Amino acid sequence: MPDYEFLKGHGTENDFVLLPDLDGTMHGDLSAEQMAARVRALCDRRAGIGGDGVLRVVREGDGWFMDYRNADGSVAEMCGNGIRVFARYLVEAGLADPAEPLPVGTRDGVKVLTLDGDLVTADMGRPRVLGETKVAVPGHAWVARHVDMGNPHAVAFVDDLADAGPLLEPPDRDTALYPDGANVEFVVRRGERHVAMRVHERGSGETRSCGTGACAVMVAAAVADGARPDGADVAYRVDVPGGTLTVTWTAGDRVLLTGPAVLVARGTTSL
Repeated sequence: MPDYEFLKGHGTENDFVLLPDLDGTMHGDLSAEQMAARVRALCDRRAGIGGDGVLRVVREGDGWFMDYRNADGSVAEMCGNGIRVFARYLVEAGLADPAEPLPVGTRDGVKVLTLDGDLVTADMGRPRVLGETKVAVPGHAWVARHVDMGNPHAVAFVDDLADAGPLLEPPDRDTALYPDGANVEFVVRRGERHVAMRVHERGSGETRSCGTGACAVMVAAAVADGARPDGADVAYRVDVPGGTLTVTWTAGDRVLLTGPAVLVARGTTSL
């Protein structure tokens, strides 16, 4: 296998390997099994580069498509921290104008991003607030809110984030409701419109941050607080182990995710 280019980046320490594949020929001709194996090798934190997932950068018509894979090689619909890192790469590579809104295609449709210095905001679209479900870890069980942000989430409010335990295995969930797995968030309140969370991401395990998860958490908290937008935007601070994100639910029923996105390394690999 010839060497190919990679970059490493993160959004609030949710880290990714980026693969520039602008014409789709470097990785796009791999079979699904071959691509999954490559993603697992790249994300391996001991024998590879290390990451929570892989972002393949592909040109799509006059725009861009984010081909996102979880660390286990599985395909995912969307990644809120990842798409901000994706946008940072396009700007730093001279492929996008930081002064203009940047549309990026995903498996959950086109997302529009804006940059303001170190911060990147992603319009994550309209949330779907669904019914109650249950999640459990050894010794604890909670009622959770099912929120769809283009990918599935179960949001549980807990007394202490430590109650979630080591999160080495996926929390128990309703497999009929989540047949393809779920991102499970554990949330505590820190103050008015201020929450903190831990997350177990399907296909990646516990991560230092989850952008779509932060959006799901904010939506669940706003619904519980009776703060759903009605003529005005509502913003929450969401603390994650890797930093802080701001999530705004607009009066127009769209969720905006704002946080840093940083590129930290680049090189070549033959993995």
